[in-house]
Amino acid sequence: MTGLRGFRCPSCGPSLLVRLGNDETQVRCLRCRGTPIHLSVIAAIREFAFPLAGRAACELSSRGALVRFLQRHAGSLATSEYFDDVPPGGLRDGVRCEDVQALGYADASFDLFTSTEVFEHVPDDAAGFREIRRTLKPGGLTIFTVPLIRGASTVERARLRDGGIEHLLEPAWHGDRLRGAGKVLVFRDYGDDIVERLLAAGFARARLWRPPVDWFGHARDVVVAHA
Repeated sequence: MTGLRGFRCPSCGPSLLVRLGNDETQVRCLRCRGTPIHLSVIAAIREFAFPLAGRAACELSSRGALVRFLQRHAGSLATSEYFDDVPPGGLRDGVRCEDVQALGYADASFDLFTSTEVFEHVPDDAAGFREIRRTLKPGGLTIFTVPLIRGASTVERARLRDGGIEHLLEPAWHGDRLRGAGKVLVFRDYGDDIVERLLAAGFARARLWRPPVDWFGHARDVVVAHA
């Protein structure tokens, strides 16, 4: 099913929203190319973190609609990707490599830390949440998305054990633009209790927030946590 309509994009303002299919990745703003995933995070940033002028932000990707939005509005922006074969802090083609489980940034470096669809692929998400909390300034925010099943509890699908991967359920894989389709292992399916996981990692407050509008029936619950 296809469609085109005018809308106000939370990233770039008056624009057109195009739908090329039923999947959320096939719905995009024609100006900024943001999907409902990007637009949900950007709407949450506008709701909870604006203004960003003079503030330091960090995003766990190096390009895309969210990166472009943060480049326009934040005082400074650190970006990175995770490469299996590059040491954390190293560079590939000018892009910094970071492992969220052991970040190379100093304590209290950022006012805002964002990501989209990352933590379901992190073996030790508790370590990742603690690292983000460590690198946030007092009162700072992390705002991010993960695939989330509302009304459910988090289910662990796989874990690292004795130097290898132990599958607790049938393996599930996602794709990304660096590795291609079906190349990134899903370690867990998150439920509402992701909020408790963030509180256990040291965040003062955490909540799930959903934009009050949607885009051709698509919007995401966004995790918002205060350091």
